[in-house]
Amino acid sequence: MSDFQWFLVSAAATFVFCLLLVPTVLGIARLIGLYTIVEERRCQVYVLFGKVLGVLDEPGLHFLFAKLGPAALVVNWLGRCYVLDMRLDQEYLRSTPVNSEEGAPMGIGIWYEMFIGDPVAFLFKNADPRGSLAANVGSATIRGLSNMKLAAMLENRHMMSQTVRNEVSPKSQEWGYKLGSVYIRKVHFRDAGMIKGIEAKVVNRLRQVTSAIKQDGVNQVSIITSTAERQAAIELSKAAAMRPRIVGDALQKIGQQPEIARAMFEILETQRILDSKAEITLVPRRSGVLGDLVAVGAGSAPRELLPRETAPAQSPRVMRDDGQR
Repeated sequence: MSDFQWFLVSAAATFVFCLLLVPTVLGIARLIGLYTIVEERRCQVYVLFGKVLGVLDEPGLHFLFAKLGPAALVVNWLGRCYVLDMRLDQEYLRSTPVNSEEGAPMGIGIWYEMFIGDPVAFLFKNADPRGSLAANVGSATIRGLSNMKLAAMLENRHMMSQTVRNEVSPKSQEWGYKLGSVYIRKVHFRDAGMIKGIEAKVVNRLRQVTSAIKQDGVNQVSIITSTAERQAAIELSKAAAMRPRIVGDALQKIGQQPEIARAMFEILETQRILDSKAEITLVPRRSGVLGDLVAVGAGSAPRELLPRETAPAQSPRVMRDDGQR
């Protein structure tokens, strides 16, 4: 046979040995009690004829012959091996009934942790240690937290948790259980009528607070508006009081120059005449018609006597004294 064929044969033999022979040999050795493997956070208790031979709680590989002696060869056949879970476990008791000092029916939800501290006591001192621990926690809650003031029951949860834990811990250790953290998670009313009454009071209080907030906002807006209006009125009054003084100062300066004052007053007079939208009749200077016009206006002469050139104009016109338009 060539070297390559020898290599293939040795590889196949190694594969068969590792895949089939080694697990089979190790399984038989474990079955007859030569060794055992303890997993992390697990515990194995070996019992033979009602007697505890050994407790293995350290993770790793253990040779039973060194731990248990010659009984290791028959303990798996004639005895029993208990595998216990040593990990931390949790439990929540809902609505444990208690009464406050005022007589209010309350319900307490309590959450707690536990783990196995003594495997032998856990197995043989109590048939149902988990249920017994839950009952013990519930009775400790009723015994330790009843007849508390309602305000303290609703506020001091840390103190209540410590009370329950101190009440339960000594009893639980006798059953192999060790109690971890205890926390009062929920405190509530158990009477439906009382709950509805409290809800109605809370809703009414919220409505009152909302109305008060809205009214306060309206009042603030009114105060701001009235303050702004008052300040605006003050400023307008100041402006109205300052206007005559400004106009008087301007007229005083204009009055110091007669020509400018006379021209300004003529312009103002002309502007008033134009704004009145009255009909204006312009006559030439020294024409003698003014007397006739006055007489006609008084009703002493008929209108037909008026000269044509002096008829009332249809629209306001301005004529110079020399008769030019």
